[in-house]
Amino acid sequence: MENVLRPLIVVGGSLVLTLLVGWVVDLLLRRADQRHNETPQWGLLRRCRLPLQFVLCTALLRASYDQADIAAEHDEAIGRILTLVLIGSTAWLLVRIAAAIVESSYSRYANAHRDPARVRRVRTQVTLIQRVVTAIVGVVAIAAMLLTFPAMQAAGASLLASAGILGIVAGVAAQSTLSNLFAGLQIAFGDMVRLGDTVVVDGEWGTVDEITLTFLTVLTWDERRITMPVSYFTSKPFENWSRGSVQMTGTVFFHLDHSAPVEEIREKLRDILRACPAWDGRDYGLAVTDSTPSTMEVRALVTAKDADDVWTVRVTVREEMIRWLTAQHPYALPRVNTADAILPPGSHPNGNDGQPRRTPRNRAVEPPRTGRG
Repeated sequence: MENVLRPLIVVGGSLVLTLLVGWVVDLLLRRADQRHNETPQWGLLRRCRLPLQFVLCTALLRASYDQADIAAEHDEAIGRILTLVLIGSTAWLLVRIAAAIVESSYSRYANAHRDPARVRRVRTQVTLIQRVVTAIVGVVAIAAMLLTFPAMQAAGASLLASAGILGIVAGVAAQSTLSNLFAGLQIAFGDMVRLGDTVVVDGEWGTVDEITLTFLTVLTWDERRITMPVSYFTSKPFENWSRGSVQMTGTVFFHLDHSAPVEEIREKLRDILRACPAWDGRDYGLAVTDSTPSTMEVRALVTAKDADDVWTVRVTVREEMIRWLTAQHPYALPRVNTADAILPPGSHPNGNDGQPRRTPRNRAVEPPRTGRG
């Protein structure tokens, strides 16, 4: 009877105590979260309930398993398994606690500061810090698991003796990985690029969607994701449209006939911008920037609060202006020189003297004579 009750008491008592402690901790965290609504820290800590129960249950079983007298011939193997589970669950708990602290710190900072650029910078930094902590905890946990095996402990001396050579070999083999790792830290704390920044890399326009220790993901306007090593942003030039102020100035170019009414086009541009919600009202302008024998280049300058809005303003101005020119001033659009010209309104089809303009007729060219006449 004792051989049956003892294992039940040990295993059952460990499970009951684990569930009881987990329930009490969750209840206390829930009440703390209700009392302190200004910070999400207590709500985030509730995510640690499951790894906490794993740690507590494994620790209780590891400490009292010898008293259960179950499979005495396998005590060493079962004890090692429980130790490995305890190390893994402890690492899981530490990662969850670190994530809760980092997230709550970022939330408090984001609520206290309204500058989007600073908030994105801190978000990038805390994300990389969280990844570094996770990597360190994972490496330490794996090392601790390996050291539980006697063979690994015996090989420790030889590993330390050859650590210098192995370090050199590993450094050469992982040169690219290490460069990306340091580049990721440089990006995070050097404030070169942040999550949510609008960038142009290799001719592709998009926003920074994810930053890790080794790679960076750019989400393009057509919902493609470009994954690039972070070392690219520390070794090559790129455009960051969100650096400093996110306000932008855009341009729209038109190739028009020399007879185009520039003043009326300038007034029409003002009317189009006033009716466009994406225009921020800071500035606008229209000027002739170039001229060719057949057309002239007209540049419209517009402003907006960010890259998305400046794109909307540019396409709106282009569409509305072309529609208005086609309907009201078709002569202003570029045309082939050999086509009949469409005269501006109010101009007389005759010359200044009232006589019709004549186009000289093309004379027939006499073919050259060949042979004798």
